[in-house]
Amino acid sequence: MNEQSTKPQPAIVRFLEQHSLFHRYASLVREDLTHVYARDLRKWLIVAPIIGLTTGLVITAIVVIILDKMWPPVLRYYLQHHWSIVPGLVLAFVVTGLIMQLLTPDPDEHSTEEVIRSYHEHEGKIDMRAFVPKLVAAITTVGAGGSAALEGPSIYGGAAIGSWLWTKLRRLRLTDRDRRIVLICGAAAGMSAVFRAPLTGIVFALEMPYRDDLAHEALVPSLLASVISFVTLSSFLGAAPLFDFTGCAGFSRRDLYWSALLGLLVGLVAMVFVITFRRARSFFVGWRLAHWLKMAVGGLGTGICGLLFLSIYPGNLTPLGPNYEAVGEILGKSHSSAELIVFAALKLAATLCTLAAGGVSAMFVPLFLTGASIGTAFGQSVVHSSCLNLYAAVGMAAFLAAGYKTPLAAVVFVAEATGGHAFIVPALIGAAVAYAVSGDASASGDQRLHEGAKVAEVET
Repeated sequence: MNEQSTKPQPAIVRFLEQHSLFHRYASLVREDLTHVYARDLRKWLIVAPIIGLTTGLVITAIVVIILDKMWPPVLRYYLQHHWSIVPGLVLAFVVTGLIMQLLTPDPDEHSTEEVIRSYHEHEGKIDMRAFVPKLVAAITTVGAGGSAALEGPSIYGGAAIGSWLWTKLRRLRLTDRDRRIVLICGAAAGMSAVFRAPLTGIVFALEMPYRDDLAHEALVPSLLASVISFVTLSSFLGAAPLFDFTGCAGFSRRDLYWSALLGLLVGLVAMVFVITFRRARSFFVGWRLAHWLKMAVGGLGTGICGLLFLSIYPGNLTPLGPNYEAVGEILGKSHSSAELIVFAALKLAATLCTLAAGGVSAMFVPLFLTGASIGTAFGQSVVHSSCLNLYAAVGMAAFLAAGYKTPLAAVVFVAEATGGHAFIVPALIGAAVAYAVSGDASASGDQRLHEGAKVAEVET
């Protein structure tokens, strides 16, 4: 034992021990590695995929129920029997109102608004007692013809799942601050799955809480969850772009100038709509009437918009429901500029009636469709372009950027969900102009200007 303990050490070890320079640099290396791995990213390699997988499965079920089982037969019936639109929507909205009034603590709190409010005011906590009723109410809102789409229940569902899983995975060293991160992480996963666009999910979720900032801390978890959620849904429903663009694949300098002008026009329209929507929403929230009666009024208004459009322009295009089929109608078939403008106006009116009254969803697709209609009409009547899809893409990005204050997500969505990657530069120009022109007007009244706003509010 004594011989082994006094056994000479290798020369390299003796050399290193005798030189202070080695000790100095070894200390610096340890300091650098400690700084590089200061954030505990390992836990997100477990937590984020769990959120993504769970969210992907829930959103897949919602997509199948609404887009495959419920809306197609409802749409066929409405198109064959126009008289049924108004009573059908009133009945469906009454059911939605009763669900929200009887089974949730606050019938006016749901969807994207609840997620943003939870992020800013409740440290990422969402009351899970109302989780299932709100998803059912979203299904009755959208599946029966309300002018909204699946991003509302998808963002809310993913965010709620993330918030709930935070309580179950605390042993993985999740902190109180991490609950806000998993909230955004789940929202990104929901958006990624429903539109089969993982990058859109990430960017939209990071932009969503603010009008002029990003929720930077949720970037890595959102990236992981979005990819897993996208893969989960795609394994059941496929991964092809949700809306396929066809036609030209390029643009000229002249198109860039026209894109800026289109962004200006769309930004002004979006600003007027958003301000009107916020006022109408405030009116309905403050109206001293049972929630189901408010929803009945909203269903009546939505139904009248759909019936009016089909009375003027009989066909398969209608401003009701999730309206995914309307994208193909607008992009793939010929419609007069007058029809497209009327469609855009009634789509906005139907969306206002649906969501201002308390319908459970969001307006991402309605804004997207309105922008496509205005852009196509602008391209064929003002520019006289042979590449109408380019102006449809610019209109989409511009309206989303102005309405939701998410310019990056708007452009990324156009590229991912439509396959229109060649239109990114014109879409960026249109989105930037629309974003600037529309000012601080946002469809979400709970968005903050930027992260620093919270500090200022605390100080006051």
